[in-house]
Order: sequence, then structure tokens, then C-alpha cells
Amino acid sequence: MHKRTRLPAAGAAVLLAAAAAFTAPTAAHAADQLTNGGFETGTLAGWTCSGGLGSVVTTPVHGGGRALAGAATASDHARCVQTVAVKPNTTYALSGWVRGSYVYLGVTGGGSAWTSSAANYSRLSVSFTTGATQTSAEVYVNGWYGQGTYHADDIVLDGPGGGTPADTQAPTVPGNLRAAGKSATSVTLAWDAATDNVGVTGYDVHQGAAKVATATGTTATVPGLNASTAYSFTVRARDAAGNASAASAALAVTTDAGGPAPSGFKQAAPYLYNGWGNPPAATTVMNATGVKWFTMAFVLAQNGCNPAWDGQRPLLGGVDQATVTAVRAAGGDIVPSIGGWSGNKLGPNCATTADLAAAYQKVIDAYGLKAIDVDIENTDEFENAAVQDRILGALKTVKQNNPGLRTILTFGTATTGPTSHGNRLIEQAKALNADIDVFTIMPFDFGNASTDMYAATVSATEGLKTKLRSVFGWDDATAYAHIGISGMNGLSDTGEITTVQNWTAIRDWANSHHLARLAFWSVNRDRGCPGGGQQETCSGIAQSDWQFTSVTAGFTG
Repeated sequence: MHKRTRLPAAGAAVLLAAAAAFTAPTAAHAADQLTNGGFETGTLAGWTCSGGLGSVVTTPVHGGGRALAGAATASDHARCVQTVAVKPNTTYALSGWVRGSYVYLGVTGGGSAWTSSAANYSRLSVSFTTGATQTSAEVYVNGWYGQGTYHADDIVLDGPGGGTPADTQAPTVPGNLRAAGKSATSVTLAWDAATDNVGVTGYDVHQGAAKVATATGTTATVPGLNASTAYSFTVRARDAAGNASAASAALAVTTDAGGPAPSGFKQAAPYLYNGWGNPPAATTVMNATGVKWFTMAFVLAQNGCNPAWDGQRPLLGGVDQATVTAVRAAGGDIVPSIGGWSGNKLGPNCATTADLAAAYQKVIDAYGLKAIDVDIENTDEFENAAVQDRILGALKTVKQNNPGLRTILTFGTATTGPTSHGNRLIEQAKALNADIDVFTIMPFDFGNASTDMYAATVSATEGLKTKLRSVFGWDDATAYAHIGISGMNGLSDTGEITTVQNWTAIRDWANSHHLARLAFWSVNRDRGCPGGGQQETCSGIAQSDWQFTSVTAGFTG
């Protein structure tokens, strides 16, 4: 993932600064038209923040006891907006107090004001005049890309209230209804987004006259179907006023034949990290969700080529061994994740293939493992050809020395499939005869907060399948059986959002294509905190505890 800082052009800065010099009208009829402008409700009521990056905090504040915090990232400036009713041909004054670097306050289509750096709260103000037929205005506050968290408080829009005309216009009909995946008992549908004069708020999927699923995005899974049975589906869009579109064209789908799941290595194993993010007790999560496997993170290098949890906790005698023991006592098992994005890794710190294989063997012997996963990332491993080959050679060695051991490689991806480094890794796995069981991609952090995470995940996985077919000469079924998906629940590092519904659709697609492995980062984050931004202990979206883990537990391949 490559981050870059994007700051406003000098010309734009002059215009924005000039807008701040406007003076507010002093008409006797002026009144604050914003809802929750001081955020004293303790929620974001009235406001919508991009990427789920807004939250309400108790410090630092300007007035009262709460303020807005916007966690701007390299790809999302954490814009929070509120739409208000206004009168045509009327002047309004917008003001507010902000704190941070490159913080903006303005009206969409009107003026804006900004401050380049405010260590303490600073007041911004701007006035604007509505158009001859304008009846609504969108007020916004945002930070800037890569400039970190900003704060805003006591935002006021002075002016007369406007009427809100009744919305009677229905959304357009959703287009291109299609089957994105199916199994013997479910069908995953996808469609093109509808449009609306105010905004589409959701979609309803119908089987005949019966509504069988709802969605806020453009995918939905219909469960509880019969095997080898033909079904017909339509979808309608709806808006906040309750207006519904006409039904889409009907789609006929026949579910797959029933029967036992295909044989082979299958693993539903979300990440659990004992060194980060208020880790829950593994057995608590197992009892609540039915999940049996965990991917335990991360085994790194300590004092050269010696494996240790996080490069500091011993393999035996600590919290990590206790976790393994508890999981196994509850009928489950673990696979260690060796490597990751950061820290001192075994791949570059072990000088030879034999040394690296010996380090892997220490981990295998410590726990009597059935599988190991090498999470190969960053420039020191993934983008280093010599280290790639060392890892592949070491995995080949330990697989030969441990009959029945399964080997997994986990690495990043583009939306279309493996990058050049991923392609090389796959090609070298073939050339070195490494006999890797599962190639797991991480389809997230693509850099665009508006990414459709279901569609991007499917596209990336199909790209991997095509590469595996090309390199190994496999058919589709064999290629899918060597593929894993490791997603990121809720809000990603680059502002993408994978909802519970997205993840359910991804799981169902993975089941219908009989993939080998499903994981996500992480169980530590599998708790709700809507608007809370990207955190270690929660997903940044609204969800119940362990909801993504429960979905993952339903992966059977």
C-alpha cells in the first residue's frame, strides 16, 4: 500500500481564503438551521461522514462536552455533511470552530473557508446566497488527505428555515440483475445501482411476490433454497420517502445439485492477534460463533533467525501457547501466520533456505501443526526475489519433512488479480516445485474508498484462478481448490467498507466455487463502532460482536 499526501493548489487556497472574508447577514429572522451542530447528542445524528471516518469525542471540545473527530486518511478526507432546507434567494451565514491541519467548512456549490493549521480551535465563517429555486443546501466539514484527524464543534447555519417539499419521485429501475454466485442452498445476486432525485436508501429482492432479501448495496444473498431448483428473482430500489422503483427484469437461476462438500483441504480461520487490539478469549468467540480454526498472528524473528510471537514472546510458556491449548480443548485448531506487513521477519533474517526451514520447523514442532501460513508482504519479502525463493524453498523442505502438513501463502492483490510480484511468486512456486496447497489473496486496501468490495474480491479471485490455470495447467475446479480469500472486516486502511452483507456474499461465493480457505483481519476488530474510524478493537461500522466470525464459520468450501 502506497500512501501520498495531497494538498490544495495555491490558486484554490486564495479563493477559499477569500470566501472566509464574507460577513454574515444580521437579519432579525436569523436562526440556526443545523441539527446537532455541537454534537452534544453524543452521536452523529443529522450528519453523514464519508468512509465511516467520523466519530463524536469528549476531548478536545470547543463548547459543551462533545465535538466531532474526522479521521482523514491518505485516500479519504473524512467529509461530514448535513442537508438542510433553505429558502430561495436568501443569504445564510455558516460558521464553526475547527482544529487541525487543512480543515474546511463550506456549502456544496457555495463558498468555503479553511485553515492550514490550527493547534487550538479556530473559528471559520462563510456566507452564501441561495438560488432562485433552491430549497436545500449541503453543509460540510472535512480535513485533507494524509493530514490526520481534525476536530470540529459548534457549527451554526444562521438564516430562515425552508420548507421541505414532499418527495414523490421513485428511483430508477436497477439494471443488469445477475447471479454472482450460487450453491445448492443459496443464490448471490448483483445488479447495477439505481439513481434517485434525493438518494437511493436500499433495495428489495423478490422471489415472485415475496420479498426474500434486502440490501443497502448492490448485492444480496438469498439463503434457504432447495438444490437443483429453478427460481426467478427481481429487485426494486427504494428511497427514504418510501418511493419504490418498478421491478427489474426477472432473472432465472437454478441452484446447484446437492451432495457432500468436495474433499480436500478446507479452512475457515479468521485472524486472532494476542499482541494487539484487546484480544478476546478464543473460546468465547468459538462458543458464540461455532468457528473452529483461528489464524494466529504473527510469528516474527527474534535475535536473527529465531521464531517468536511478535518477535518477543516465546513460542512456549506464554499467552500464545495457552491460546492454542484452549482452542484445541474446545475442539478447534490454529494455523500460525508467519510474517505480515511490519516487524523483523524470518524470511530476510534467516540467511539460507535451510536456516529458514529450520525456523519454520521450530514452530511446527512447538505445536504439532497441521498447517502453516506465510504472510508474505512489503518490500523485504514480497518484493524481494531472493527472499521469495528462500520462503518457497523452505516451505518445500518442511512439507517434505512433515507428511500431511499443509502450506499456505498469503499475499496482496490488485482488483484484477495478482500483481507482478504475486505473479512471480506463483511462477516460482511452480518452477521450484514447492507444492503450495493454498494461495491466499488479501483483496483490500485497493486505495479507493468507494470500491465495491464484493465485486472487487470476486474479480481479484477470478484473476488468481486464471493465473493458477495458466502456470500449473489446472482446470477451474482444481484452481479454485488451491485458492483462499483473506478480507478485512468493516473499514479498511484506505477507507473501503466491507459490510456484513458483503462478507456473507463473499462467503457464499467462496462456498459455491469450493475455495480452500476463508479468513479476515481480524477477530480483534469484530465488534461494532459505527463512525469510529479505523481501529484495533472494532470494525468502524455498525455490527454485533463476532458477526463476521459467525459468517466465516459458515464457510465449508
